[in-house]
Amino acid sequence: MGIINFQGKRTKSQQKEATPILVSDYMSTKIITFTEDQPIEEVIETLIKHRISGGPVVNDANELIGIISEGDCIQQISESRYYNLPISKKNTVGKAMVKKVETINADMNIFDAAKQFLTSKRRRFPILKNGKLIGLISQKDVLKAAVQLKGSTWK
Repeated sequence: MGIINFQGKRTKSQQKEATPILVSDYMSTKIITFTEDQPIEEVIETLIKHRISGGPVVNDANELIGIISEGDCIQQISESRYYNLPISKKNTVGKAMVKKVETINADMNIFDAAKQFLTSKRRRFPILKNGKLIGLISQKDVLKAAVQLKGSTWK
């Protein structure tokens, strides 16, 4: 006795060509930035007030020169306390920031950005255009993209 198939004739599904979801669709363009001469104490207050974990450091021409994070600030506090010194006005962003900054292209697919987050262990990436800071994408922005995609494309 043979196998009986009840599924019937299958037709090719007509799938729309998926439009790529880009970093530029989810990046933040209203960015809190810092300057290299700002005191660390001021940065800490800003991070707490705005509930952010760090931000880009720019010069007067809005060119990216570094990035400062909570961890960089904590290191400054730790070093001050180790030597039993108050946090000095001389402890500036320029002394604490990371100068070698990875960036992401605004035209990158959001899934490629997610992979870059995983491989780099970064929490945020600045986005540049012609050397100028135009946006910032965070891990949370990638999660927002995933949640919005789930409702429309994931079954």
